[in-house]
Amino acid sequence: MRFFVTGEQNRQLLLNSLILMFLGYILLLWISNGLMYFHKMDLTPASVVNYYLGSEEDFTQPKSYQSMLEVSHFHVFAMGMLVLTLTHLMIMTNLSMILKVWLSALIYLFTIADEVAGWLVRFVHPDFAYFKIASFLILEASLAALIIVVSISLLYARRKM
Repeated sequence: MRFFVTGEQNRQLLLNSLILMFLGYILLLWISNGLMYFHKMDLTPASVVNYYLGSEEDFTQPKSYQSMLEVSHFHVFAMGMLVLTLTHLMIMTNLSMILKVWLSALIYLFTIADEVAGWLVRFVHPDFAYFKIASFLILEASLAALIIVVSISLLYARRKM
C-alpha cells in the first residue's frame, strides 16, 4: 500500500523509461563504434597493421604517439564510465550472480584490451593485430549482451507494473 500512497510506482516507471532511453542512446553508440572501426579497418590483420603502422601502398603514415595518446586519454575515461554504468544496471537484473560476475569481468577486461591492443600493434609487434581484432569483437559482443540483458529486464519489469 505504501508503494502507491508515496507514488513510488510512478517514479519507478519514470526511472525505467529513462534507463530504456539511455540504452537506446548506447545502442547508437555501439553501432557508431562498429561503423568507425570498419571505416578504418576490417577483420583482417593486414588492415589493422596498415592502420597503425601506415601503408606505402595507401600513402598513410604510422599513427603517432601523440595521436594515440589523445584517443586513449578520452577512451579510457569514456569507456570506463560507460562500462561502469552498464554493469551497474546489470547488477539490478535477475541474472545469476556468477553470470553477472563473468559478464562484468569480461567487459572490463576487453574494454582495456581493445584500447591496449592498438598500442601493442603500433609499438610492440604487428602480430598483435589478431589481439586487436579479437578484443574489438569480444568488446562489441559484451556491450551488446549488456544492452540486451538490461533492456529485456526493464521491459519485463514494465509488464509487471
